[in-house]
Amino acid sequence: MQTFWFCVVALMIAVYVILDGFDLGAGIIHLWVARTDEERRRVLEAIGPFWDGNEVWLLAAGGTLFFAFPALYSASFSGFYLPLMMVLWLLMLRGIAIEFRAHVEGPLWRPLWDVVFCGASALLAIFFGAALGNVVRGVPLGETGFFFLPLWTDFGVNGELGILDWYTVVVGAAAFATLMLHGALWVAFRTEGELAARCRALASRVWWVVAGLAAVITAVSFLIQPQLWISFSARPWGFVFPGAGVVALGLVRVWIARGTSASFLASCAFIAAMLVSAAFGLYPYVLVARGDRQFGLTISNAAAAGYGLSAGVWWFFPGMVLVVGYFVFTYWRFAGRGIGSEMDTNGH
Repeated sequence: MQTFWFCVVALMIAVYVILDGFDLGAGIIHLWVARTDEERRRVLEAIGPFWDGNEVWLLAAGGTLFFAFPALYSASFSGFYLPLMMVLWLLMLRGIAIEFRAHVEGPLWRPLWDVVFCGASALLAIFFGAALGNVVRGVPLGETGFFFLPLWTDFGVNGELGILDWYTVVVGAAAFATLMLHGALWVAFRTEGELAARCRALASRVWWVVAGLAAVITAVSFLIQPQLWISFSARPWGFVFPGAGVVALGLVRVWIARGTSASFLASCAFIAAMLVSAAFGLYPYVLVARGDRQFGLTISNAAAAGYGLSAGVWWFFPGMVLVVGYFVFTYWRFAGRGIGSEMDTNGH
């Protein structure tokens, strides 16, 4: 049961990054690709029916983490308290920017909220990438099972660690570029004309950044985290996951050149493959201890009691049927439509 819930949490996080990733990416790029207020509105229309529902997966992943691995939940939420509060504020600012921009006509109102939307989206992408970097690198867990990390120290991966170091910053930059690519492909899929063409052109350029950073991160991660070598050496079949990521990223490039919407699906596959590769490499750890590995949290010492994990399955599957049904309905119902279809000519 512990492995089952480990896979469930990893899957929920991957689904969240894929779904909320495209509207984060749309926020990052919308000031670059949209040259008029009307075009910026069209970018928002592309994510309008979906963005708030996509964040449900973040709540679901957090709730499942609390239920299945309470020791991990308590340790990580105390150790990452400062960045988690920053993420919370950024999520709120992003939602406020989307909802507020159309309520007042004025020369400063809409540009202000457009900048907030872009900045909050960009910072969220970087912070989520840095969070993944911290999980892969490991944290200074001790005998108590708790830790605390300052925002940064000397930017090294050894000695006194900080949330930001050269490795987590690179992972954050990779997340920023990946979600920029993901968002550009989504907006190109949901729009037409010059706006879509600019999105495809931007995606074509950003692809090279994503490919380069993905190669660097893969090599560096194996150097600084021995658990990755241990996992992939013990189960060589796991190389199918990073291999699938390479293939998916290659297909993104091919399908961008052809101008087909399949490039967005390939981007989804690339993100999923990279996150699954990280989870596979860290298993059975849910949080690796940097330094003395015996203090690391695993699926055994971080999990809830066996009865609770078993009983939770009976609630999990009906809940997932409802959630998946809701998302299927939403994406089907609003296929080809955005928030603009429900607005009047003044944008309200």
